[in-house]
Amino acid sequence: MQPVVPVAGYPNTVRRNPARAPFRRVLTRTELTGPLDLSGKLRPGDDNLAVLAPGRMAQGQLIHVGGRVLDEDGRPVAGAIVELWQANAGGRYFHPIDQRDAPLDPDFVGNGRTRSDGEGRYGFFTIKPGAYPVPDSGRWWRPPHIHISVLGPGSLMRLVTQMYFPGDPLNGIDRILNSVPDVAARARCIAASVLPSEIEGDWLGYRHDLVLRGRHATPPL
Repeated sequence: MQPVVPVAGYPNTVRRNPARAPFRRVLTRTELTGPLDLSGKLRPGDDNLAVLAPGRMAQGQLIHVGGRVLDEDGRPVAGAIVELWQANAGGRYFHPIDQRDAPLDPDFVGNGRTRSDGEGRYGFFTIKPGAYPVPDSGRWWRPPHIHISVLGPGSLMRLVTQMYFPGDPLNGIDRILNSVPDVAARARCIAASVLPSEIEGDWLGYRHDLVLRGRHATPPL
């Protein structure tokens, strides 16, 4: 289920992945226990990326992304901090490194966080990100996707993955998604559409559960 890295044709994965296998070290109390609770860093509205302030709506298709954080036995994981970051509707990130010739949306920063409730549920209001070309990759375009991070109670308890949208034709040729060799594991990175009648307001809905461990875990990307 682990992705095969470095990804061919993507130079950044060479620099971001160690050339040798990691070595184990004894975990101390710091790694095992801290920080205990990150919820104090949350602010009202951190789960709404589409509305920067009253009257300031992001450009693009309004969507709601939600689901549950679960363990290997399908039990809810309460109190997990779920972070999200993404490109805007034009496929550009609000970051100085992204200098591509695509429009920036002054009303879209592109990151947020929330806390799973007692049933493991989480949710974000945002916009559907656009596709974008990867520099120096031979005409490879990344499909619309959302980066997701799940933080547990210890500093080493973290899952970093990506969520893709169902039916997008670029999914089948995305080098990062296809670095996961198992077909079923790749499918767990693709969200499911939610019927409009199940979402309040003018938002398209997507459901994406995050399984932290076990045979059906969400692959790290």
